[in-house]
Amino acid sequence: MSILDEFLLTDRVAIVTGASSGLGVAFAHALADAGAAVVLGARRTDRLAAVAAEITGRGGRALAVPLDVADPGSCAAAAEAAVAEFGRVDILVNNAGLGTAYPASRETPEQFRAVIDVNLNGSYWMAQACGRRMQPGSSIVNISSVLAITTAGLPQAAYSASKAALLGLTRDLASQWTGRKGIRVNAIAPGYFATEMTDQYEAGYLDGMRSRMLIPRLGRLEECAATLVWLVSPAAGYVTGQTIVVDGGVSIT
Repeated sequence: MSILDEFLLTDRVAIVTGASSGLGVAFAHALADAGAAVVLGARRTDRLAAVAAEITGRGGRALAVPLDVADPGSCAAAAEAAVAEFGRVDILVNNAGLGTAYPASRETPEQFRAVIDVNLNGSYWMAQACGRRMQPGSSIVNISSVLAITTAGLPQAAYSASKAALLGLTRDLASQWTGRKGIRVNAIAPGYFATEMTDQYEAGYLDGMRSRMLIPRLGRLEECAATLVWLVSPAAGYVTGQTIVVDGGVSIT
């Protein structure tokens, strides 16, 4: 057996939340390329259908399901749809996220709660729904952010708090489930990648951030997706409870 075989996901079934754009699309394609059947979840079902068509057009297996991660019932339905279509759930990628930038003195309770409800609570509801169905050897990856461990000059209290909380959730679920259920739980903390979120930054912001990047460019989506494939594959079978930072060095400057 080649070492490269350790990165294959043949006969595995993955759910990717927030799979209608950005990193979610890259994650879905990478998992499918590695051999997994992919269940795509998001609220924008028209975009999901397009992503699913791209994957099946390349010979992969994909199912698009409407998903609101803030609704525990919707999370349970997505997990059940994966089982009904493909027979199992082996991988969960908690990628759905909401980013806002409000000054802390003016952020409303509704604005703050909306971010927490998607980024933190939604990841927990999905982990619950999938963890109840997963077998030993399964894997959960929570997509956090470099803002969980550093700051970046924008007023993002809700976003930063939610992404930092995901790291605590990752450690606790790993502690509860890896030994008892054989489910590995890890996190990825991406830095700056070209996505819808970075498109919303004011002109000049990313240019300023490049001075903090040891690799002075935006990350390529494929670089983060390759990290994900490794983390959910047998190649990372001895890794759990960890946060893998993919940020070009921003967090250490």
